Amino acid sequence: MAHDRPETHKSGCPCCSPYIWEAYQLRHPGLSRRGFFGAGAALTAAGLALLGGRKDAAAGGLATALAFTAPAFAAGETRRSRLDAAEGITVYRGGTIRTMNPSAPLAEAVAVSGGRILAAGSEADVAARAGRDAKLVDLNGRTMMPGFIDCHGHISMTALLMGFQNLAPEPAGPIRSIEDIKSELRKFRERTGGGRGGWILGAMYDNSLLAEKRALTRADLDDVSMDQPVLAYHASLHVVVVNSAALSLLGISADTPDPKGGVIRRWPGTREPNGILEEGAITLAMPRLPQASREELLDLLDEVQNRYAAWGITTAQDGATRRPDFDLLSLAAERDRLKIDVVAYPFFTHIEDLARGDIEMQRDYNGFKVGGIKLMLDGSPQAKTAWLTKPYEVVPPGFDKEYRGYRIVDDETAASMVDDAFARGWQVYAHCNGDAAADQFIAAIDKATKKHGPGDRRATVIHAQTLREDQLDHMARLGVMPSYFVTHTFYWGDWHRDSVLGAERASRISPVRTTIDRGMRYSLHNDSPVVPSDCRMLLWSAVNRRTRSGKVLGEEHRISAEEALRGITIDAAYQHFEDDIKGSIEAGKLADLVITEQDPVRIPPDELRNLTIAETIKRGETIFQA
Repeated sequence: MAHDRPETHKSGCPCCSPYIWEAYQLRHPGLSRRGFFGAGAALTAAGLALLGGRKDAAAGGLATALAFTAPAFAAGETRRSRLDAAEGITVYRGGTIRTMNPSAPLAEAVAVSGGRILAAGSEADVAARAGRDAKLVDLNGRTMMPGFIDCHGHISMTALLMGFQNLAPEPAGPIRSIEDIKSELRKFRERTGGGRGGWILGAMYDNSLLAEKRALTRADLDDVSMDQPVLAYHASLHVVVVNSAALSLLGISADTPDPKGGVIRRWPGTREPNGILEEGAITLAMPRLPQASREELLDLLDEVQNRYAAWGITTAQDGATRRPDFDLLSLAAERDRLKIDVVAYPFFTHIEDLARGDIEMQRDYNGFKVGGIKLMLDGSPQAKTAWLTKPYEVVPPGFDKEYRGYRIVDDETAASMVDDAFARGWQVYAHCNGDAAADQFIAAIDKATKKHGPGDRRATVIHAQTLREDQLDHMARLGVMPSYFVTHTFYWGDWHRDSVLGAERASRISPVRTTIDRGMRYSLHNDSPVVPSDCRMLLWSAVNRRTRSGKVLGEEHRISAEEALRGITIDAAYQHFEDDIKGSIEAGKLADLVITEQDPVRIPPDELRNLTIAETIKRGETIFQA
């Protein structure tokens, strides 16, 4: 295989697998049940294959079925309209109020009225604006800040995986060993009264962090059950492992050929499947998995929103949104079940579907908004599929010593997609973990800017793990933002240093310090469900840059707690084109607020991940209280 030819590879992105939706499809009348496409040649082929059997009869109606239509609302009051119309004024005082407004970083008091901030400043000025009848809330020495913004993640996919047993390693889950995985899967069977539709399901196991340092196989899952089918999703979402009962149910045997774009792994020296299904081979299992109703999906989304609120998050993102994601979030908006705001960025294969529909970019549909589109230009560094300009430190088996990962699309295609977004006036994000992928995106932005002229477009490099200094210079000139997956320093920092990038390159993953030194805007994200969307870990990782083994990865790129807060408040709001209504505590902005027991700027840096969220407020309404 050639590392620079996308058609010879499978995609390796941990956040863009389409297959998970085969387990939980939103059943919505009049919509395509399988209107999704994968990333890269192999995944796209797999998606098209799943549309098989409808080529002729359905072709005429497919375009209409895939058009993105605006959520439809019944007449009447919504949560947001009620909050905006609420009477009365509440004044918060008696603590540290960090506004994230650079012209007035601290305030003595804040007044909230009708879901918005009425005033922020000195106690005397706020009291004068609020009047004598205002309700007073004493912060009792606690700290108030703008609500946190999850500026890149996949909230809909996170909701889906809430229906599986959590097999993630500590601290994202309870797993240290294969025995722990077996124990958790048995718990799933118990808590679901025998499994979901007869299946025992788990997700997010990571063999690189298991004590055994090896992949799961059917033999391990046979210990859980020889009678019931068992399935475990890998953290990359591009591999599943099934037991012998599942293989039998699915009709997968030594005689089963590898499907197009996928691999059925075998026991060494034989044709006998070992239970591991990669990429396109996952489609052999998905049609047999139990499907959730839309009511179950809405309940799972409620659960995820509650978890986000407990982490101080008032706005979340759904990146690389596919049609089923859109349908779920639209339905939640229609049902008035979005407790927090969600900004979606549909996957680039849906450009024409978006243009065909009636969705208005950046319009708020009862808490649901489409911000732009999302491109995917490479894979993940931990899976060694990110596209780099220099070879990997330890080259994966089967590749030559010059292996540098691979692109997903060619340069002409990338430039065409960016040009299309610019022509339509749409914001564009691009998944770029490797610096070669970032080169491709920056070149496309440069070309489109020369054609369409300069403008405030806020194009964003997502993940941005290996950005070089010259790339940051070019991005600064073009007005392109980086959004850093900075918790990589903890979750995979040791792996990056020792196997993926080597010490020198690994020391500067997520180069936030030099981004700040250039005066650039930036944001920080966790990429849920890859890791939990706990913003406290973002603060801790950006400030400390410690790996799992406790070693510092790039001390020169550490930043202050206040600088880290920018990346999940005002600069994150800027990335979404929402800095006029969110991200700082200023008069006229939404009353999206978080109260913490400690002041993150003043506590010891190592305690940031233990910051206690006391209360989360959305449009003046408490949505979480400890």
